[in-house]
Amino acid sequence: GGWPAVCDKFRAARTLSAVESLKDPETEPYRSKYSARALLQEVKQLLSAAEEGGEAVLAVRRAVLEYELGVNHTDTEELSAGEEHLQRCTQLLEPHRLSPDCVSLYIQAQNNLGILWSQRDEIETAQTYLESAEALYNQYMKEDGNPPLDPSEHFMAEEEKLTDQERSKRFEKAYTHTLYYLAQVYQHLDMIEKAAQYCHTTLKRQLEYCGYYPVEWARNAATLSQYYLSKECFMEARHCLAAASVIFSQAGQVPSAEDDETEPDQQDLPERKAEIARCWIKYCLNLLQSARKLLEDNIGELDPDRQLELKAQRKKEEDEKEKGRKKAVLFGTSDICDSVLAMEEKVSSVYPLDFQEAREIFLVGQNYVQEAKEFFQVDGYVTDHIEIVQDHSALFKVLAFFEEDYERRCKMHKRRIDMLEPIYADLNPQYYLLICRQLQCELADTYYEMMDLKVAIGNRLEKLDSHTVKKINSLAQFAIKYYELFLDSLRNPDKVFPEKLEEDVLRPAMVAKFHIARLYGKLITSDSKKQLENMQTSLEYYTFLVDYCEKYPDAVPAIETELELSKEMVNLLPASMDRLRTKLSSFV
Repeated sequence: GGWPAVCDKFRAARTLSAVESLKDPETEPYRSKYSARALLQEVKQLLSAAEEGGEAVLAVRRAVLEYELGVNHTDTEELSAGEEHLQRCTQLLEPHRLSPDCVSLYIQAQNNLGILWSQRDEIETAQTYLESAEALYNQYMKEDGNPPLDPSEHFMAEEEKLTDQERSKRFEKAYTHTLYYLAQVYQHLDMIEKAAQYCHTTLKRQLEYCGYYPVEWARNAATLSQYYLSKECFMEARHCLAAASVIFSQAGQVPSAEDDETEPDQQDLPERKAEIARCWIKYCLNLLQSARKLLEDNIGELDPDRQLELKAQRKKEEDEKEKGRKKAVLFGTSDICDSVLAMEEKVSSVYPLDFQEAREIFLVGQNYVQEAKEFFQVDGYVTDHIEIVQDHSALFKVLAFFEEDYERRCKMHKRRIDMLEPIYADLNPQYYLLICRQLQCELADTYYEMMDLKVAIGNRLEKLDSHTVKKINSLAQFAIKYYELFLDSLRNPDKVFPEKLEEDVLRPAMVAKFHIARLYGKLITSDSKKQLENMQTSLEYYTFLVDYCEKYPDAVPAIETELELSKEMVNLLPASMDRLRTKLSSFV
């Protein structure tokens, strides 16, 4: 009997909760939790009988039990009972919360109150508890700093007590949890910058104290990389992804340091790996697209002066910048660091400024496309698969920007057509309307681009040969076909085109009309009658734009450039058509 028996009961309750409960049958998911609760209640009764060590000690032991009961009730989805126990725990500890005996327990109780309130969707209340836990940790480290007792030690015999090293590890882990939950709270409150900062610190600490599941850690690091991408912080984004890839490769190999249990979702490894690959694709794509933005002139071509200027500027900055920023974000211990650095060296994190540099990034992205497609196959993962192919197409599109040779540029766009057309052909627009529209627009734009390139190539020739004419006409026809398919998808079941366009399709629809008008103007024919018909069609499409904007002035900002050009054409075309008619009648 006596105190050792009380400690045994307490330990048995914790084992039931942490270990046995994992084996509970689905029909009684909380069986072990309920048994643990009964044991904790018994320990509570015995406490008052086993008077050992005075009032203060008793208060702390009571607080430990209230904490365990609070977590137990929260685990079994009895939130209000859970809240009562946790509140009682913090009330008992309040006066001594900065003492080494209490500080860790107090922080853990506040963490759990934070979780409890976020489960109720009361995010601001959760925030107060978690921020107060964070403040307490900082105050304790400043004023005392010695490794505090772990809550479980209040029910241990002297000889079982933990080493300082183990105490410190558990205390730091509790604080890491605080930061991890705060990151999620800030995310919920749309405080994105702060969320990212806390997420980064959490990941860093998990590695430092070896408390993480490799797959979950890698997933969080990959997610964080997407935040850095949105801020165009490519070095940080690359670092997170490299670390994600390195840590992910530990999955299933090293026993996880998170309490020696294996990670729950081992069976999803191929999917998780493919998700990280998709984050790498986005990295390569964003880096190339941001570089294009810096380099393009007002008609979307590469500006050579700007290119020289940026190259000179980069030479100057490179040396200073790397050193300063590296320190701030590095993850992990030295051996992890080496693997991460090796991984980072496989792809640049500075803007590519010419075709060679762009191609290297493109190839890395393309490798990850193949890796991601291995898992996300068309059968079973239609939308994911198509998104990956669209990213692949976008990689070719942005690479084409860096290519000076028009013929080679045309071939890159042809690759896009070849990957998008078969997918489009197999899609049922009834189920995948949105994706069908995206593909129609992208195919149309790509044919349009190729037609423009062929015209530019033709303009360099002394005389247009019939082969080039055929090519230009055929590309224009395909572009028109896909633009018309897109516009048809906007019609109602009676095939009537909408009077007023929805906001989300307004610009794409107007650009489609504008491009069709231009395409009819580009068709080459020696038959003047046919040419007149094409001009007439062209005029109708330009007129549509002008009339629509007169009727709905709020549409103007979305298509200002196209509208200006359409107005010009509506003024010019009738005169050109009259001239052609006069010419025709003189032949009759």
